[in-house]
Amino acid sequence: MLCFHLQSLYLSRGRCILRQVFFGLPSMLQRPYSLDVSAQLLRTQAFIDGRWVSAASTFPVLDPATGEEIAKVSDCGTMEAQDAVNAACKAFHLWKNHTAKERSILLRKWFDLINQHKEDLAKLITAECGKPMKESIGEMTYSASFLEWFSEEARRVYGDIVAPSAKDRKILLLKQPVGVASIITPWNFPSAMITRKVGAALAVGCTVVVKPAEDTPLSALALAELSVQAGIPPGVFNVVPCSREKTPAVGELLCTDPLVAKISFTGSTATGKILLRHAAGTVKRVSMELGGHAPFIVFDSADVDKAVAGAMVSKFRNTGQTCVCSNRFLVQSGIHDAFMEKLAKAMDAELKFGHGSEPATTQGPLINTRAAEKVENQIADAVAQGAVIVRGGKRLEGSFMQPTLLSNVNTDMQCMREETFGPLIPVVKFNTEQEALAIANASPVGLAGYFYSRDISQIWRVAEQMEVGMVGVNEGLISTTETSFGGIKQSGFGREGSKYGIDEYLEIKYMCLGGLSL
Repeated sequence: MLCFHLQSLYLSRGRCILRQVFFGLPSMLQRPYSLDVSAQLLRTQAFIDGRWVSAASTFPVLDPATGEEIAKVSDCGTMEAQDAVNAACKAFHLWKNHTAKERSILLRKWFDLINQHKEDLAKLITAECGKPMKESIGEMTYSASFLEWFSEEARRVYGDIVAPSAKDRKILLLKQPVGVASIITPWNFPSAMITRKVGAALAVGCTVVVKPAEDTPLSALALAELSVQAGIPPGVFNVVPCSREKTPAVGELLCTDPLVAKISFTGSTATGKILLRHAAGTVKRVSMELGGHAPFIVFDSADVDKAVAGAMVSKFRNTGQTCVCSNRFLVQSGIHDAFMEKLAKAMDAELKFGHGSEPATTQGPLINTRAAEKVENQIADAVAQGAVIVRGGKRLEGSFMQPTLLSNVNTDMQCMREETFGPLIPVVKFNTEQEALAIANASPVGLAGYFYSRDISQIWRVAEQMEVGMVGVNEGLISTTETSFGGIKQSGFGREGSKYGIDEYLEIKYMCLGGLSL
């Protein structure tokens, strides 16, 4: 059981410092831990209509590495969610009439402020979701980039003038904002998943109500503070944090209220289906980025060293807790043994446990003990069916899980049928390209997929036949602001980022201007 001896919270030169000294822990956590961020950014109230609002109760935000409390945050219910929707609706009628240039300038100011406070914002991410600090800094760069991108796209929302069939008419197609958008985001990228959605929404004139994940509300609230400093008007950006217990009711309101025109959700396929049912009653616009189960195929024609490097970055980023993480590893028989040997050595050399704030840490904790139990169960199921543990395989204290490599895996095992969201690599040996594609495409979801090959004909064949929304060819890290992000099948619909992400928040209005004299 992880325990601590001393905890202190005080202000020093406008910074909020939380220090804990641990005893009786694994060696990776036997050291002082401090959360040293600007007091302005450590917000714990809801943000509604430009004001910081307290709810009747609070819920704790925990450090997943230690289980200790970081802060108590206002536990919003349907009343606060309704207030936020009302505020967003009122603000929409003003915000949509701002010029595109005015909205662009404000988003750019928000982008600049995020960059100025990047390190503090990264510390919040590491504290509440356990991500290594290096990755948290990377997330903040990624997060800010969406505000920069959509600040530029705000001025490029063009309609069309269409050649009419009648001489006395003019036909115009206008693009207009859909209205209030409910933004429901996950814990694994607590800042970037917000800016990727909100940047597009605000750029075109929509207003938003954000419900962050219950595990990671502090990042969302810090973004709200910076939105105030940037000059975003009251009611345009609202944040309603809530506990796991209140999430179903708040989520339902945000999906059913008639004042809400649009829902954007990132999370599990199961939850996405619930929200879709809620949205159906009022026929709302919906975009969903749901679960993935990404295949990672290594063909005999691959560069083994590059494939190993791609596997490492694709699987172990955020300790395997990303929606585009590789889950099912398929390695062709001619290259299988060499790949396994080099991958095992790379895991030994490159992966290091620890608290995310330690500079050398590459593998932090999973988000909670439930997540660790899921990985444990998948490993146990695979071993019971004949899989062999090549590396790792054990759960450590709390929600820490050893990075695990399995060989002799078959497609009936749980880890090949369900998304893992943890540091587990199950490897299936295959013989032919057709066999690999059949296994890869057997999943009901299709978010991302990866493969390694130096055969140009094979590259085109496989890329076109993989049933996913995003394909990495000889590349394990594919996310970037300029490209579309989204999946097919039960991984959802709609796209985020890129020039297409802004369309999710626009309606097209046809205007026929008749009776014109010639």
